[in-house]
Amino acid sequence: MSKKNTPKYSPEVRERAVRMVQEHRGEYPSLWAAIESIAPKIGCAAQTLHGWVRKHEIDTGTRDGVTSDERERLKALERENKELRRANEILKLASAFFAQAELDRRLKS
Repeated sequence: MSKKNTPKYSPEVRERAVRMVQEHRGEYPSLWAAIESIAPKIGCAAQTLHGWVRKHEIDTGTRDGVTSDERERLKALERENKELRRANEILKLASAFFAQAELDRRLKS
């Protein structure tokens, strides 16, 4: 599933949009109402802005969840784990190959 024609927003725009929601949150009956009002001013969908706000809340500790730093660390560890498993598999195959070659050499002698 590919995203087509989705605009990329700079970190500055994201930060500004989240800050606007936080600053004007009290002027609206709900968080969603504030997001729906501010999103068109930024030029993004309300769902997009809501995601940015949630991410900010998680990163600042006001909402439970996995922070961006933790998520990046987890991805790096998963990549490293995958690489180590691949290297281990190669070493197992090489070990088996050389063990078989040694057995063949001994039988021919």
